[in-house]
Amino acid sequence: MSTTTASNDRATAPDRPGVFAPPPVVYIVGLGVGFGLQVLLPATPLPAAVRWLLGGALLLAGLVLTVASFTAFRRAGTPANVFKATTALVTVGPYRVSRHPAYLALALIYVAIALMASALWVLVPLPAVLVVTDRCFIAREERYLERKFDGEYVRYKARTRRWL
Repeated sequence: MSTTTASNDRATAPDRPGVFAPPPVVYIVGLGVGFGLQVLLPATPLPAAVRWLLGGALLLAGLVLTVASFTAFRRAGTPANVFKATTALVTVGPYRVSRHPAYLALALIYVAIALMASALWVLVPLPAVLVVTDRCFIAREERYLERKFDGEYVRYKARTRRWL
């Protein structure tokens, strides 16, 4: 299995990424703002094929990616919870292709919800959601993983894309 166990001698910083909320909360807030815009602004109807085929495909892709991400964490014996200490660097499963497949999954599900609801205004807050995700979650998690796994994480970053 391609995981690296963390050493216990790095006690200078708290053994967690230091994020401020569970990551799905940011996406839920974005959805709430978007649906608020949808109520206030003109309707944005979509053809049924776009709503159900594209929306459904994105939803399915997001759910599969979520399950694969959490499965990789479980198999590595490390928590996926951002408020708990990581015990292993996960580089298998979807983490071979993306350093943050769970965030990619959340974005796919977000877009799927907008399409399936025929609510294009819901997409307006998505760029802000992605910036918050990048700056407040990903950046903190990557600094944490660099502290915890030193060169191993730096090498992983060099060979694996952030999102896709």
